Order: sequence, then structure tokens, then C-alpha cells
Amino acid sequence: MSEGIHEGISAPFIKYPIGTSLMMAGILFVGLVAYPLLPVAPLPQVDFPTIQITAQLPGASPETLVERI
Repeated sequence: MSEGIHEGISAPFIKYPIGTSLMMAGILFVGLVAYPLLPVAPLPQVDFPTIQITAQLPGASPETLVERI
């Protein structure tokens, strides 16, 4: 069997460390350039849920309902 069959995905990166370093530096540079372009909102728009309660008490005012509930 030849040596090349058992080499994993990391073999070219180990075999060519200068190319690996240049590729890493390129990815880092692209990330640093793109970072300020990311859209970030200080406070996201949030719709808070609301609850609606209905109660029926014939002849009562809203204040009476609030006191009894």
C-alpha cells in the first residue's frame, strides 16, 4: 500500500506550513475587514405579548371589577 492512501484531511496543511500560514492570514484579514460591516442593532425590535381579560358583572363599574378580581 502507498503512503498517500492513509493521509487524512490535515496532511496537506502539515506538508505545506507556509501555504497554511498564508491561508490563515488571508482568512483573518477577510474577517477583520468584514467585522465592521456586520449589522448590529443596539436594541432589537421586540413585540411583547399582551394579555386581555374579560369579566362580566352586571351593573358593576370597571373599578369594582378590578377590586374583585
